[in-house]
Amino acid sequence: MKATVSPADKMFESYADVVNVDTLCHMLGGISKKLAYRLLSNGEIKSIKIGREYKIPKNNVRDYLLQQELLK
Repeated sequence: MKATVSPADKMFESYADVVNVDTLCHMLGGISKKLAYRLLSNGEIKSIKIGREYKIPKNNVRDYLLQQELLK
C-alpha cells in the first residue's frame, strides 16, 4: 500500500534531514541569522545544540511553519 504524501511533507524534501542555521535561514525565505538564532534559543523551533552549533531536524522547521499557519 502506498503512503500518501501531503504538501507539508514535500515542502522541504530537497533538504537534508538535519540542517544548520544557514540552511534554516534559506528554508524560511532568507530570514536573518539573528532572527534564526532567536527562534532557536526561544525554543520556537526545536533544535539540538552540539557544542556551539545548532542542529535542526527539518521536520521541526515544517512543524514550526504549520503551527504559525494555524495561529493566523
